[in-house]
Amino acid sequence: MSTVVDEKVVWVTGASSGIGLALSRRYLEDGWRVLASARTPGGLDSLLKEFDRLTFVPFDMTDDSQIGTVQNTLSTYSAHLDCAVLNAGTCEYLDIHEPDWKMMNRIMSVNFLGLVNCVEVCLPLLKKASRPHLVGVSSQAVQAAFPQAEAYGASKAAIRYFLSSLRMDLKPFNVDVTCLLPGFVDTPLTQKNTFDMPFLMSPEEAAKRMFDALESRPYEYAFPKRLTAMLWIGRHFPKLWFAKLAPKK
Repeated sequence: MSTVVDEKVVWVTGASSGIGLALSRRYLEDGWRVLASARTPGGLDSLLKEFDRLTFVPFDMTDDSQIGTVQNTLSTYSAHLDCAVLNAGTCEYLDIHEPDWKMMNRIMSVNFLGLVNCVEVCLPLLKKASRPHLVGVSSQAVQAAFPQAEAYGASKAAIRYFLSSLRMDLKPFNVDVTCLLPGFVDTPLTQKNTFDMPFLMSPEEAAKRMFDALESRPYEYAFPKRLTAMLWIGRHFPKLWFAKLAPKK
């Protein structure tokens, strides 16, 4: 299958639910060809029936033995990628009373090393585009510390630094790099949370904000701004933040 001349092509990971699913729809409605990846189609089934410009490419991004296969599969649908939105991720929380330290490896394998595997897949195809854009999804959690978020926060901070450094090294190839830092979004992952999630938004609202922001190709885009402001306080007044959030004895 080949792409239409001048048709823009995006690869979205973590596309079976939540932000990835909503973002896939947003790109489709804007006329893009969307190559969508996840381990299973999940919520993509209905979109696959609605849009012939959507293709599902299965990928377990923690399995680096799949990298070559997925890269070849993407190449059969398009000779290039105009944009790659590396969105897939997971979350677990550390119970310090009965810590599962192996959880740190599980989260890093998906959120950080999985994203690195995705970069290995898509970078050769991005370099073939006239104005390529590489996008990675971090989190507002990197802006200030949260209890029990050791694994999740560290993995998302690793993504942020990785993309910042990669932005410099990809400048000679004219690949723009953006790091997205969303706040709390109502997804299957956050629905498991038992704590307050200020300024919670729907996946559709998050996808709209991300899609619109990416038009200008910012280095970083953190949203919503009210949460950004709250976390600014936590970052600049750490003792106050600690007193407010740290569990009591």
